[in-house]
Amino acid sequence: MGVAKVLPLAFVMVAGPQILSAVFLATSENWRKNSAAFVAGAALSVTALVTVAYFLGTGADRSGGDHTVDVIVLVLLSAAAVHVFLTRKTSKPPRWMGSLQRATPKKAFRLGFLLLGVFPTDILTAFAVGGTLARDHDPWWHVLPFVLLTLLFLALPSLPLVFMGERAERLLPKVRDWMNDNSWITSEIVLALFIALTAKSLAG
Repeated sequence: MGVAKVLPLAFVMVAGPQILSAVFLATSENWRKNSAAFVAGAALSVTALVTVAYFLGTGADRSGGDHTVDVIVLVLLSAAAVHVFLTRKTSKPPRWMGSLQRATPKKAFRLGFLLLGVFPTDILTAFAVGGTLARDHDPWWHVLPFVLLTLLFLALPSLPLVFMGERAERLLPKVRDWMNDNSWITSEIVLALFIALTAKSLAG
């Protein structure tokens, strides 16, 4: 149950510059290698973040009881929700995204690592996931389904190119624009749900 509960937070991890970068890289000159490198960089940082959060949560659980972890998770989720709301009006992709169509695999790997590793919402969300799994006494490997789903979301923009070719190239900009304009709403809904669940656990 703990694993299923945190899986929707994978969408929060990729909503914003993360999925937009994946779309730009999917339409780059060397899109296969660039997309693979981007996902590989993200895999490294997301796994590291959630793992650190898990073991920190385990330590807090042993020393301070379940309520300690609940409070930490609640604060992290609330901070992530505030950050998503405050940045919701960012309607245009950053200028540096335009250069991604000429990116190299090395640059794509570094970008994936940094976007998923130092972006405020991702840090807060990853620590909330790790803390939740630790609180529920789930084994460490239960972080892997969350990591894999996050990576699947990041890989999705490149997959249609394999099967749809030029039609996917016309579709991707529309997907990018929709995500840029509306993904914050879905993120807020997911975060609000988890805030409510965590508050309920704290109250109980």
